[in-house]
Amino acid sequence: MKKKIKIDYVSDVACPWCAVGLGNLNQAISQLSDKVNFEVHFQPFELNPNMPLGGQDAIEHLTEKYGLTAAQVKANQSNIRIKASEAGFEFHPEGRKRVYNTFDAHRLLHWAGIEFGLEKQAILKTELLNTYFCLAVNLDDQKNLLDAVSRSGLDIYRAQEILKNGEFTKEVREAEAFYINAGISSVPSIILNDQYLLQGALPSESFINAFEQLIAKAALEKT
Repeated sequence: MKKKIKIDYVSDVACPWCAVGLGNLNQAISQLSDKVNFEVHFQPFELNPNMPLGGQDAIEHLTEKYGLTAAQVKANQSNIRIKASEAGFEFHPEGRKRVYNTFDAHRLLHWAGIEFGLEKQAILKTELLNTYFCLAVNLDDQKNLLDAVSRSGLDIYRAQEILKNGEFTKEVREAEAFYINAGISSVPSIILNDQYLLQGALPSESFINAFEQLIAKAALEKT
């Protein structure tokens, strides 16, 4: 019988390193899928929970937040674009234009997970990251969120209802609070089997090493 590893991937769809980390995680999972049943849950975290409708110019936001020059921000974006490509995400060559609030995206991800299962949730997560970083379109425009839902093979009419009626607001707020209270302050944060914390956009080799350690630990506990 295959070992099981539960993964809680705490992240935001407005986090470029979360896309890189996810791509690397998927590469690691594919290499060990014959030995392990991986159960990946996407958990919500908002980098900019107070961002108003309309968002903020991305360069302006990043220079203000991190105290960098525009040139430094663009250099960082170029580096991230290379890392993202290696991880399977082709970021827009001109970068994201604006920074948006992502709460609606997290509500849709919660819905996908509970009504369609983890595989569909993972597909929607990828499509939302593609929407923001590869297509570089407006996340405040619900049509772009619904396009991601459609590409994921999910029920677009149900998604419209969720966006309109504010469904899963309480559940997402509670999940966000849980991880913040647990000490999560940066993303991606990856929790293995509810016990072990990995942080950052780790290379696939680091994920593989962590998984192999868990496999070895489980084998020892059975002897």
